[in-house]
Parts: sequence; C-alpha cells; structure tokens
Amino acid sequence: MTGGAGGIGTATCRALAGAGFGVVVAYGRSRERAEALAGELQGGPHHALAADVTDSAALARMARDVERELGGCDVLVNAAGTTRFVPHEDLDALDDDLIDTILRTNVRGAIAAVRAFRALLDRSVRAGGGVVVNLSSIAAVTANGSNVAYCASKAALDNVTRSLARALAPRIRVVS
Repeated sequence: MTGGAGGIGTATCRALAGAGFGVVVAYGRSRERAEALAGELQGGPHHALAADVTDSAALARMARDVERELGGCDVLVNAAGTTRFVPHEDLDALDDDLIDTILRTNVRGAIAAVRAFRALLDRSVRAGGGVVVNLSSIAAVTANGSNVAYCASKAALDNVTRSLARALAPRIRVVS
C-alpha cells in the first residue's frame, strides 16, 4: 500500500490486516511510522518498505521485495498523495514546482505503482483476480479543495482509474 503510514493509509492497513491480508506499509519519508504500524498490525506477515511513488525504479524494487517476502500481491492500494493549501484565486502562489509535485505524486505515482505491480496482480489467485484501489477525493468532482492543482490531480486520477480498469480487465479490477 503506497502512502500506508498516512492517516487514511493507516486505517486501510489496519482494515486489510484485520481481513487477513499480509500488508506492506510502503513509505516515502515516514519510515519510523511505517515500521511501527507494520509491527502493530494483527496477523501477518507485515512489512514496511521504502518506495517513493515518484521513483519508478524504487517501485520496481518494492514489487520484487513484495514477491520475495509475500509471494505475490492481490491488492494494491494507491494512497500516496500530496498537497498544500493555496487559495484557488491565488494562482501566483500555485507555482510550477508545487503543480509538478502534486501531479507527479498524485497521478503519475499511481500509474507507476500499477505498472510496477501489474505482473503480481495479474497472477492473483483470489476470486475476481487482483484489485487496485486508487484513493481519490470529492475534490475531483467539486473542484473545491486545497488548491487548483490538487483538484485537477484527483480528477485525473479518476480518469486514469477508468482507463486502467478497461486496459487491465478482466484479470485486474481497478476502482477509486
């Protein structure tokens, strides 16, 4: 699970562990939180693994580690995301670096994670096959959120979800 040490990610990791899944708490910068969470989840095996979603090579390494440690991947949850509050009318404060960071993390990161885990998800033996869950936001449809780029990133993620669902069906389901 990318972004596993964040608020929504932590709750999702707990729910997956409670349902009997082995969980990988993937983190970009929150190593201590990820390791603590992996250690306190019920059942197991659970692991904390480094994987910056903006680094495709790191995601590929994580997929290899998941295959080695857990034997495969049935569910990929893309919870990694970033934003910063900028009033919608303040376009000057929404600088290029922030726009690029948001889109690189929130959109490209999800695509890159699916690309890295596709082979493992395709081999899932669970009923219905592998599943990808992309965490979106109501900002995708209301265009009201922390900033204009964040809203655009979540709308793009919803579109990516639909496109990937068509591309990967029927072996892998993709939802947001």
